[in-house]
Amino acid sequence: MVNSEKPLLIKRYASRRLYNTETSDYVTLEDIAEFIRDGRDVQIIDLKSGDDLTRQYLLQIIAEHESRGENMLPVNVLNDLVRSYSTQATSMVPEFLAASFEMLRESQAQMMEKMTKANPLASMPGMEAMRAQQEAFLKAMTGRMPGLGTTPGAGGATSGEGGSEDLDEIKRQLAELQQKLAKMGK
Repeated sequence: MVNSEKPLLIKRYASRRLYNTETSDYVTLEDIAEFIRDGRDVQIIDLKSGDDLTRQYLLQIIAEHESRGENMLPVNVLNDLVRSYSTQATSMVPEFLAASFEMLRESQAQMMEKMTKANPLASMPGMEAMRAQQEAFLKAMTGRMPGLGTTPGAGGATSGEGGSEDLDEIKRQLAELQQKLAKMGK
């Protein structure tokens, strides 16, 4: 049985091949990306030196997605990240990013909960398919299903002052979507 509580250990051999220690087979970067999208954390270790290469490979996965035109990171955000490496803000950036993604996961989980709970549109034909599609989108965006826990290292951050404003905006957008769907159903 696979223990999803601890990271999946991937070993990199001298030949640069990646070896999944749980299934005893070789994997590709895309396989590793799929493990992560399915909610599994991974740890990639160089077999010879014992160095942790996880960060390097995760950045490579992101770079490959971006180079294929799957642009999720706007240029201004990339510029800010590059700038942050040369400023004293470097120590704040990881905590800020972790807290931001945690707020995003929480907001998405709340939105999905509100969409499925006591929603008069839930019985409308096609709503189940739309809900499944939204869950798949959220899973792709966050790397795991909403509300299934936090990413290690997120610092346990919760939404602060801006969290309620973000939630209000999400509620407003959800209400607009429900109105449009109601009009389509008539």
